[in-house]
Amino acid sequence: MNETVSRLAVTRGSSRGMSLRTGLLVLFWALAATSSHHAWAQQPELPVVSAAKPVVRDIVEDDEFVGRFEAVDEVAIRSRVSGYLAEVHFRDGAVVNKGDLLFTIDQRPYQAAYDAAKSQVDVASSLTQFATSQLERAESLASSGNLAASVLDDRRRESLSAQAQLQGANAALRNASLDLEFTEIRAPISGRIGRRLVSAGNLVQPDSTLLTTVVAWDPIDFYFDIDERTYFSYARDARERGGTMQEGSNNLDVVVRVADRNEAVFKGKLDFAENRLDNASGTMRVRARFDNKDGVLQPGMFGRINVPGSLPHRGILVPDAAIGADQDRRIVFVLDDTGTVSTKPVRTGPNLDGYRVIREGLTGDETIVVNGLMRVRPGVKVKAEMVTLPPKAETAE
Repeated sequence: MNETVSRLAVTRGSSRGMSLRTGLLVLFWALAATSSHHAWAQQPELPVVSAAKPVVRDIVEDDEFVGRFEAVDEVAIRSRVSGYLAEVHFRDGAVVNKGDLLFTIDQRPYQAAYDAAKSQVDVASSLTQFATSQLERAESLASSGNLAASVLDDRRRESLSAQAQLQGANAALRNASLDLEFTEIRAPISGRIGRRLVSAGNLVQPDSTLLTTVVAWDPIDFYFDIDERTYFSYARDARERGGTMQEGSNNLDVVVRVADRNEAVFKGKLDFAENRLDNASGTMRVRARFDNKDGVLQPGMFGRINVPGSLPHRGILVPDAAIGADQDRRIVFVLDDTGTVSTKPVRTGPNLDGYRVIREGLTGDETIVVNGLMRVRPGVKVKAEMVTLPPKAETAE
């Protein structure tokens, strides 16, 4: 019986040991599974960004300047003679042609002066004819010895005096004719006329009373200023094109945008640059000429002109959204083969076809972050979703 009790005690002890070992094993695997789950949960997910290759193609960079339109010709209309204004022959703001009658000064005093001058010409002409006939008769008598030489000299003097008087009378007649002609004030150029500044019945003083203005409106000029550095670049490119900057860089094509037309552009040609830089500002004034048959462009209107700032060359283009800032530098975020981010400083150029020109810093073979810049920093790995940039951005349409 004691032996039986001993066997039962051993069996119970063995069962307890196995249960303890089993419980410890289960606890170990549970702890291991929990640790593995926490370790997997603590691994951060990689940031997702959009990446692409820069657009690489032949480009011509554009420079933008602000300038103002001015009329090719502008004339302030004044009278050349004094008198009372008799008539006004135009409608304010109308288009006039060269030679159109604009104003008439009271012609009666000048018509009387013309008639008097003409009568003086008639008198001088008759005296000249009489003196000429007298001289011919005296020369005939003197040749036969029937007239003294002194009398012949008197007749010659009288003839020369009569001719001089005739010349003086003709000059006075021409002056009177000019004054009479100047009483009709005509348009010296074709263009759009302003409003009348003097009403009929007022006294007009010669060369001082402003009557109105006329400005030519087709074509029209656009003036803008460039700095010295830009001038050197443009002058070099002009020589490559076979022209000079002062003569318009061989009629270089330019476009201009005005304030109330964001989409429409006006096409023109560069045709002139000053022959010296301004001492005060260090800039040079440049001119472009535009057709203006519909009269939309007006003198005094501001605009933004785009001028080709380079010869055709291989250009690297990236979206503006892909360019970040590091204090005073511009940077782009570049991805290597492992998806690690690094930065490259770049020097940017103008906006072209919806992209920003990169003048320095990229070769065009890099993979750059184009969307999601806020989720990246140097040294961080990211998950890149590759996209293809179109040759021309949709925003440029």
